Amino acid sequence: MRRLANIHTAFWDGGALWLIEALPRGEADPRSTDFHAHHAIQVVFNLGGRFEISGRDTAVPGDVVAVAPDVEHRFTSEGLTAILFIEPESRPGRAVAKHLFAGADIAAVPPLSFHDACQRMRAFWQDRRSDAEPLEHLGRSLIDSLAGDVTPDIVDDRVRRVMRWAAERIEGPVSLVDAAPEIGLSAARLRHLFVEQTGLPFKTYLLWLRLNKSVGRIVEGASLTEAAYDVGFADSAHFSRTFRRMFGVTPAALNLS
Repeated sequence: MRRLANIHTAFWDGGALWLIEALPRGEADPRSTDFHAHHAIQVVFNLGGRFEISGRDTAVPGDVVAVAPDVEHRFTSEGLTAILFIEPESRPGRAVAKHLFAGADIAAVPPLSFHDACQRMRAFWQDRRSDAEPLEHLGRSLIDSLAGDVTPDIVDDRVRRVMRWAAERIEGPVSLVDAAPEIGLSAARLRHLFVEQTGLPFKTYLLWLRLNKSVGRIVEGASLTEAAYDVGFADSAHFSRTFRRMFGVTPAALNLS
């Protein structure tokens, strides 16, 4: 498959930052994903190219645009952009969600306060740096700026313990039946508590966690098959189909570096 984009990434507990250069395929013919939804908050920054975030019925213009968790959307881009993914159950993620999505699921964000960060991300890309640590620092500072002065809601500690438990076992089978004894609840009660606290089923959260880890493995040099097995997928075909459903493109279409 022909590459659709070059990507440089940084991952940390609670977030990820992707710098994406959409590869041209023809004049006035930007790259576009399929409609998709994922659990992370997504914030897109214009770094000198152009992009559009659209739902089924509307398109939201702007140089910085945010998408709420689990909202179906399509991303169309040309040139260089940055995508910040934020884990919505983290404390910063909850603050960002309260700050950005009071009135709409896809929202334009005033870009002026992000001018310096965008300059630094452009410089990072132009230097072709392989060290992801500065990119991680940038991502964390962007999350702090997006959260503003909002005090986040606090996730029940039992749910947070289950999230950590799942992340440590992501390469194999993971279920709430196995997790429940770790925190002293029945599987049925834990299932209800997880949905109550996060707004989604545990399986949906687990899928996002697997895909997030898989991109990190590919960046480290793993093949698609190795990345699929390492995060608990049965095979690379299932992994690719799931990746496309969540991100709108297959992992093979991305040059992850």
